[in-house]
Amino acid sequence: MAETKVAIVTAADSGIGRQSALMLAQRGFDVGITWHSDHDGADETARQVQALGRRAEVIQLDLSHLPDGAQAIQTLISRFGRIDALVNNAGAMTKAPFLDVTFEDWRAIFTIDVDGAFLCSQIAARQMVKQGQGGRIVNITSVHEHTPLPEASAYTAAKHALGGLTQSMALELVEHNILVNAVAPGAIATPMNDMDDADAKPGSMPIIPLARPGTTKEIASMVAWLCSEEASYATGQSFIIDGGFMLANPQFKPQKA
Repeated sequence: MAETKVAIVTAADSGIGRQSALMLAQRGFDVGITWHSDHDGADETARQVQALGRRAEVIQLDLSHLPDGAQAIQTLISRFGRIDALVNNAGAMTKAPFLDVTFEDWRAIFTIDVDGAFLCSQIAARQMVKQGQGGRIVNITSVHEHTPLPEASAYTAAKHALGGLTQSMALELVEHNILVNAVAPGAIATPMNDMDDADAKPGSMPIIPLARPGTTKEIASMVAWLCSEEASYATGQSFIIDGGFMLANPQFKPQKA
């Protein structure tokens, strides 16, 4: 009998993280769920994973205090006894004009979005190497890994950095059959954006070619595929799922004459 595979999804208390945890559970993974401030949300995700017949473990992950905060990943690995897939979904974002960004805010975004993903990935990859059976790491970046978000230079730079880290990890870990990719969502109906899937109505976001925000399932289905056996020839890529946002990039306005 094959050993049950284990996935850890950071910030799986809501939104893309929760939906990714559920879709991985549907594909037969036991799931480690992390939360930062919404313990109840993480417990609800765990209940839904268990309702699908899979094991769920929940732990708080605080990537604002590193390197110690990332050890929660090691704790989950110890509870399950293994890890086969890591989804780095935890992240932070602040907006401010470039001329007003404080170094403290700049570092806070990089600490969570880049340093945190680096440490979590390193812990997971070391265990995958030890197991000798390969693995998957998926970094949730953003469409702004590829095009700037106005008045969010720290977030834009951090997502670009995470994209570069994804490529470096992919090249170095391929000899261990650990495949590393990024998923770069556009405007998605998530609590972070004060929306849920019901808000993804046709015509509700006319500035995007598909004219609506995406649903969490439209992102999580790519995450689940990248963690599956079917994705065995994909590594070092960033999969943009943005409803055509990149084709239009409607956020930058021309300068006034």
